[in-house]
Amino acid sequence: MEALVNGWRGRRVLVTGDTGFKGSWLSLWLHALGAEVTGFALPPPSEPSLFDAARIGELIEHHEGDIRDLAAVRAVVEASRPEVIFHLAAQPLVRLSYREPVETYATNVMGTVHLLEAARRAPDVKAIVCVTSDKCYENREWVWPYRENDPMGGHDPYSSSKGCAELVAAAYRSSFFAKGPALATVRAGNVIGGGDWAGDRLVPDLIRAFEAGAAPLIRSPNAVRPWQHVLEALGGYLRIAERLLAGERQFADAWNFGPSDDDTQPVSWIVERMRAAWGGEAARPVADTASRVHEAGLLRLDCSKARAALGWRPTLNLEQALDWIVAWHKAIGRGEDARVVTLAQIMDYSAAANHPSVTPAKAGAHLPDVPHNAPVPLSRG
Repeated sequence: MEALVNGWRGRRVLVTGDTGFKGSWLSLWLHALGAEVTGFALPPPSEPSLFDAARIGELIEHHEGDIRDLAAVRAVVEASRPEVIFHLAAQPLVRLSYREPVETYATNVMGTVHLLEAARRAPDVKAIVCVTSDKCYENREWVWPYRENDPMGGHDPYSSSKGCAELVAAAYRSSFFAKGPALATVRAGNVIGGGDWAGDRLVPDLIRAFEAGAAPLIRSPNAVRPWQHVLEALGGYLRIAERLLAGERQFADAWNFGPSDDDTQPVSWIVERMRAAWGGEAARPVADTASRVHEAGLLRLDCSKARAALGWRPTLNLEQALDWIVAWHKAIGRGEDARVVTLAQIMDYSAAANHPSVTPAKAGAHLPDVPHNAPVPLSRG
């Protein structure tokens, strides 16, 4: 694989949604690569949050604002003069979208319109990576994985809004970005990792239950999802951005980033593997018998395009990913510095991704003494 460190030092990068789980990991990684990062988002969506725990606001120029506010989006784009934009700001929860459909569409659809409208009027922007979701596809509950040219759809407001965001990006690409900024969209699977404290997500719910010594409530134990560590998806986003910055406009397209077929597992498998990794004190789950809304039962991604064109493939298998999550939260529970722990996992992942023959370090074993404001070199030669 090519290194994930090409050309980021001194780059002006705007990350929308930087206070979220994925946005926090990405902002920290970009800062470690030497980029000049500006963030734009609402306050952190959970308490605690990775953004606060890792003190990411000390490392980047963060602007609090709402992606639904076109004037605010234009202002931050004009002020930060980004060369690269990663658009992650979103309402990310399926079940919340049933309760708040208007907010979901306003954020995920019109928020994307606002970002792209601001970007097309910004002379310095060279590359835009819009993050949508694996749920953007019209899910037919079939066994075949979805490819990038399959139809958009969505049973629930969240999934539908992500399909709409893909259509918005495609229209802007053909209408306004045939020249100028190169625009790609990226569709990842169920992203998991340390520092996710969001409500109504399986892995954070498990962690909260294990830490409290309570039995986790589990719904849809047979639902199958493309689980993957957050660094797998972010590594793909960085690779796409690098190719766009290099002027390779054929990469201005839609891309899937998901796990291998062996790592597409049901909820029940994740629960038992997490219990084993956590240790003997982890309580057995109980079924959540509350009324449920419709959620997809089977979802898989075909990532052959990313493998063939980008040389991208998963670095961590699912068992390793779950071990890294447990190690992250156990380290924080011992009082270790969230920024140091997160950077250590970024460094270990980067080393393994750059050198496929290198086995990823045992989760949590490599925790360097990282100065709080120092960029971290992620290539190991």
